[in-house]
Amino acid sequence: MNFLIVVDMQNDFIDGALGTAEAVAIVPAVKSKIENFEGRVLFTRDTHETDYLTTQEGRNLPVEHCVKGTDGWQIAPVLEALRREEAVDKPTFGSIALGQLLKAYDTYEEKIESITLIGLCTDICVISNAMIIKAFLPEVPVIVDAACCAGVTPESHENALKAMSVCQIKIENF
Repeated sequence: MNFLIVVDMQNDFIDGALGTAEAVAIVPAVKSKIENFEGRVLFTRDTHETDYLTTQEGRNLPVEHCVKGTDGWQIAPVLEALRREEAVDKPTFGSIALGQLLKAYDTYEEKIESITLIGLCTDICVISNAMIIKAFLPEVPVIVDAACCAGVTPESHENALKAMSVCQIKIENF
């Protein structure tokens, strides 16, 4: 079984509080990747509470975003329509729960052949989750499709792709 992990394709990261032109630009490619993927597709959702600004992340990035239940927290409608399973809500950049879920699937269900990550932001949540997945499943190929990712800046996107490549994560379309 192959997995596609769609990381944080939420309104606040696309065209909301922390949106970028690069994030808007990848939405059609992300939609196409999901529609054409042969395997299981899981979404993650950055999830904060109303006290976000008092958290360490909030103090370091004082832009309220992805507060649970708000429009900004929602997955972009064009992608939400393709979601078939409950999203993995994550209060931090990387999700231990996602790593555990994938490890359990690989151990108790069906061996995972590969895991591909796409989404936002390459340099924060995509890299964090790719590294966590690599730690939980070191023998499973982890792939990042660069054409379906965007970073905070184009430079930080490229830096993250290079860093992941050094950590034996395969980068496609870079």
